[in-house]
Amino acid sequence: MNKNLSLTAFLGFLAVALGAFGAHALKEKLGIEQLKTFETGVRYQMYHVVVLLFINSYSNFTPSIKNKISILFFIGIFFFSGSLYAITAGNIPPKSIWYITPLGGVFLLSGWLSLLYYFVKRN
Repeated sequence: MNKNLSLTAFLGFLAVALGAFGAHALKEKLGIEQLKTFETGVRYQMYHVVVLLFINSYSNFTPSIKNKISILFFIGIFFFSGSLYAITAGNIPPKSIWYITPLGGVFLLSGWLSLLYYFVKRN
């Protein structure tokens, strides 16, 4: 669990740093649509950081459950937000990694469904 919280804290730090980077350094380099895409990556990363903090602080989940759900969200953040950062700031052509963003979305959705499953199962 401690590793999950450490990684979550790092991802939170990274979201704030990337948000500032996007707002200041990329503002002049990216078009409006590219900047919106970059901001979407930052926003989704931060949303899921907050959820990860909740999951890993929730006392009614076992360490195993926390790990299972956290891994889904970690992978989802990496693929979803990471691919948006790569496409916009890294100038990687979207056609070359088109499948990574939706794959990340599938992992994020799987994390949410797992969270729902464990809450329903608990009751």
